[in-house]
Amino acid sequence: MIAAQAALETRMLLRNGEQLLLTVVIPTLLLVLFSSVDIVDTGKGEAVDFLAPGILALAVMSTAFTGQAIATGFERRYGVLKRLASSPLPRWGLMTAKTASVLVTEVLQVVLLTVIAFALGWSPHGNPAAVLLLLVVGTAAFSGLGLLMAGTLKAEATLAAANLVFLLLLVGGGVIVPLEKFGSAGQQVLGLLPISALSDGLRDVLQHGAGMPWADLGVLAAWAVAGLAAAGKFFRWE
Repeated sequence: MIAAQAALETRMLLRNGEQLLLTVVIPTLLLVLFSSVDIVDTGKGEAVDFLAPGILALAVMSTAFTGQAIATGFERRYGVLKRLASSPLPRWGLMTAKTASVLVTEVLQVVLLTVIAFALGWSPHGNPAAVLLLLVVGTAAFSGLGLLMAGTLKAEATLAAANLVFLLLLVGGGVIVPLEKFGSAGQQVLGLLPISALSDGLRDVLQHGAGMPWADLGVLAAWAVAGLAAAGKFFRWE
């Protein structure tokens, strides 16, 4: 039942033009644009080496947080979640299916963005296991926050808030603009955001060939635990 629901959730996501724009088209356009045109000073080296890890983090956020929050919020508004909760599929099974759908979508995103980044001259380094762990924990962090928003706010408020957060974190989360541009105080504060931790962690591994970025992983783990715990406590099915 969980596999069937996960397949359904994935098909619905891939057929939704607005969600596809958010999860695939926007990250791809940002990667190509900022790698090809010298708009932002990304420091030494090729721009794509700095941008690719940040865009991968943005892709995770767009799917696990923004896309999932909006879709789940409207499902809750229209009574879809209430009806599914009364079906043989248990509530934890529905959440598991949604998580599986997010992971499948992220795999497609990562493959697509990696191929494009390689075509633009990307030269990644580091341990793939560290990258995978960062992506998984980052997904948990953003998924918890997305479900918390969808389960506590009205659908329209979720739509507005999720898109606003997406834009703010795109600008101030170290995805395209280095955190150093915000000064030492701003860098310390912004570095505690999940998108910043994921971007910096991936960048440390893929651009600089570092080992496991434990500090960034710890920030993501804290957000994951807090977000999932809050979502489990405050999520309203109706």
